[in-house]
Amino acid sequence: MKHSVVGMDIAKRVFQLHCVAADTGEIERIKLRRDEMLPFFAQRTSSLVAMEACGSSHWWARQLRALGHEVRLLAPKSVRPFVHSNKTDAADARAIWTAVQQPEARLVGVKSEQQQAILALHRVRAQLMKFRIMQTNALRGLLYEFGEVLPEGSVALAKSLPLALAALSERVPRMLIDTLHEQWARVQSINAEIATIERRLASALRESEACRQIAAIPGVGLLTATAAVAAIGEANSFASGREFAAWLGLVPRQTGTGGRVRQLGLSKRGDRYLRTLLMHGARAVIARGKHSPWVAGLLKRRPYSVVVAALANKLARTIWALLAKGRAFDPAVFNVSPQA
Repeated sequence: MKHSVVGMDIAKRVFQLHCVAADTGEIERIKLRRDEMLPFFAQRTSSLVAMEACGSSHWWARQLRALGHEVRLLAPKSVRPFVHSNKTDAADARAIWTAVQQPEARLVGVKSEQQQAILALHRVRAQLMKFRIMQTNALRGLLYEFGEVLPEGSVALAKSLPLALAALSERVPRMLIDTLHEQWARVQSINAEIATIERRLASALRESEACRQIAAIPGVGLLTATAAVAAIGEANSFASGREFAAWLGLVPRQTGTGGRVRQLGLSKRGDRYLRTLLMHGARAVIARGKHSPWVAGLLKRRPYSVVVAALANKLARTIWALLAKGRAFDPAVFNVSPQA
């Protein structure tokens, strides 16, 4: 490598560096406080700085790039095999230094502030969705104890709950009715917050050419388009669409010995949130019935869930191709049966 290599283990307050002098082979182990980090690298000659992809790593990567250093973020699984002794900050920094020089090291693209902001909106929305599910399930359970059975689904619940509360108001204590009304008001407040976040995501989609490109793919909507562009970071960090699909866990696991390899179920590695969105998008395409002859053929000879996973894999590969190569979506190419 043309730059000296620095392995950096990051934390909240104390940072550990590991590097080896190219001319003398001297090993340097440096411990720095948080406020000493940027001044140290500002005075250092251009280096290749390697870190694990973890909390605040993308922020540090942007700061170090601004100082003229090359930065590579490593997937934690690529670093773990090189921690040979007790797990300490120094051992982690040495493992990162070793792992980044391996040809099979898995790299993570550095995300911009805009991409991290969009991912943060998705995380907050997902959390609000969990809150809403918990609140509505609690309402269903409490009303069921008094003989009121509420339907599934948020839309059906919104229609039937006021009637159920009105029916109960004549035969249960007022203090319970008031509490249930407050609970329902809390659910409606969560709905309003979710709608606000979705409007902000829609605005981000309109402003991003990459998001608009992949939103044209059948099965890719607002959530999938914005989450995909933000989660990928740098599309060129993946060598191919197949590698991107494997990163999402949309390929089968493999096991074998003696030259015999068996295909198992989906690996389900990587970004669970984005994988879930792609699976839902694939189900929507199949449910509408406006799918390609390839999907129709698969439905005749393979289980439904297998077809959904295959179509989600194809959606992932198409997203990568549009982002990495800067192409516009072509339905004619998308509907062609993929090659093995």
